[in-house]
Amino acid sequence: MKLIFASHNAHKASEIQSILPSWIEIKTLSDLQYLDEIPENEATIEGNSQFKARFVHEKFEQNCFADDTGLEIFALNGRPGVHSARYAGEQRDSDNNMNKVLKELESSSDRSAQFKTVITLFWEGAEHQFEGLVHGQIATVKTGSEGFGYDPIFIPEGESRSFAEMSLSEKNQFSHRARAIEKLVSFFNTLPSH
Repeated sequence: MKLIFASHNAHKASEIQSILPSWIEIKTLSDLQYLDEIPENEATIEGNSQFKARFVHEKFEQNCFADDTGLEIFALNGRPGVHSARYAGEQRDSDNNMNKVLKELESSSDRSAQFKTVITLFWEGAEHQFEGLVHGQIATVKTGSEGFGYDPIFIPEGESRSFAEMSLSEKNQFSHRARAIEKLVSFFNTLPSH
């Protein structure tokens, strides 16, 4: 059974493929020769995830899913949130994004934050959403070289290291994306295999 992933990210797709039931085969947009970017103009993480999944479902008329992720910082009223990738500008530069967050939190004693991933799945004509959250703190400086995005400044609850100081398998024990994917996998595991 083919399942379209509304993304061009082959690395992310293979990560997800490795934990899905063997009867599901993931295809990225690149695999389908669709090279355009899907717009992300919604006001919420849930909305972006849903928009991308609906867009792909309408275009290809097949089972598909999309994910969207954001970092929500409580002292910044939930920012950068849905704008996480472009927080410091359209160029999507992770260093600039992190520098902006660190500057905005300079005088704040509350550094609590959470990462949120929302997956929207279209399966046999029905829509389902799965959310993964991880709570933590924003560090005062960047540490580590693993991961991507805000990983060097996010310290998950119960840890003293940032996500960027952990291996992928360590990070997946906490990760918001891993938690959302677990819920997706649980959904598929309840279905009769095809």
